[in-house]
Amino acid sequence: MADPTRSERSLADLHCHTSASFDSLSKPADVARVAAERGLTHLAITDHDRIDGALAARAAAPAGLEIIVGQEVRTTAGDLIALFVERPIPVGLPPADAAARIREQGGVVGLAHPYDRFRAGAGRPGWEDELERLVPLLDYIEIWNSRLMIGSGNERAAELAHAHGLAGVAVSDAHTLMEVGVSYTILDGPIETADELRAALTGARLVTSHASRLIRVVTPFAKVVQRMRGNRRVAPA
Repeated sequence: MADPTRSERSLADLHCHTSASFDSLSKPADVARVAAERGLTHLAITDHDRIDGALAARAAAPAGLEIIVGQEVRTTAGDLIALFVERPIPVGLPPADAAARIREQGGVVGLAHPYDRFRAGAGRPGWEDELERLVPLLDYIEIWNSRLMIGSGNERAAELAHAHGLAGVAVSDAHTLMEVGVSYTILDGPIETADELRAALTGARLVTSHASRLIRVVTPFAKVVQRMRGNRRVAPA
């Protein structure tokens, strides 16, 4: 149990993938090891629509690194990030319904890359009603996603967060080991629970960088390899 009087600084990357995702080849244990080597204190494993990669990473995490069990949740209008969950959130729900499922588990709800022109996001045209229902259930918005390198999506996400008084975070959205921790969020105080993370988000400070364009070129090939292997199971640690 964390000492509530203790003051500390947490370095958290709140969006990262492992080989449990269809578009990543990074083994959970390797992701955890690299995160620790780069000085992160907290890493959220948020594989697409599943949490087994996060559980594997948590079991393999070195001392000094806390793995937050999470999920990138596919909804009818974009992707949400679920943190501190114990069971996978069903896919294909309306965003507000998915967010409610996350909160039923006591989890933290984040809005992922809402204005990325290449990925579905709840901030895009035609989904205004869904976004209106979703906003009251959000804890934060990704206002810097390192994989968003074309267009003004990060800037628009920051404007959305400001307009609704929501916290903003910076994330790597890593799909390769090279990307882990390229962007992260500095949080004051311990974040061992969902409530502690919510409290710390109010003072979030962002460290930002883009993923390299080479990584964005390589990733589609990794997806092809993964699909050819038919590998929907987590790679051995």
